[in-house]
Amino acid sequence: MSKDSLRIRGTNPQTEQAARSLRKNLTPAEAKLWNALRSRQLAGLKFRRQHPVGQFIVDFYCPSCKLVIEVDGDIHTQQKAYDDARTNHLQSFGYRVLRFSNEEVLSDLQTVLIHILQIVEADFPPATPKFQSPPATPIIGGHGGGGFRGRRSLLSCYCPHPQPLSQN
Repeated sequence: MSKDSLRIRGTNPQTEQAARSLRKNLTPAEAKLWNALRSRQLAGLKFRRQHPVGQFIVDFYCPSCKLVIEVDGDIHTQQKAYDDARTNHLQSFGYRVLRFSNEEVLSDLQTVLIHILQIVEADFPPATPKFQSPPATPIIGGHGGGGFRGRRSLLSCYCPHPQPLSQN
């Protein structure tokens, strides 16, 4: 099977190369958010960074929830029409798009993460009546994402295909 047959939603080699380059050059706000999202640290959700989707490269993408997260710098105040058109295009393919400013991510990451979880919970409500809200303690897992051992993974509350961690 050729590389061309494995393309992600209509991407092309130039878009994929640009995404690779962007992954190596994250902005400070993107790096801070990626540090909190990587390795399933946020409620067990798998995120990709600088992910190509068709002609676009989205900052962060959660495939199980079709959630796109964009971190907008100052340039985005000058290109609002383009950003709106891009968001509408992604939404027409069923993606949910969240936008945060660099300032929001850098100054109040915890609130950004809580907002992401609230959106995911609204789109993927708990499957069982035994659901309990996330703990009031910090949502970011420790190193390696092991912050939820000993209780049901929050992933089982938020995503359509739960895979709870083992109960040790």
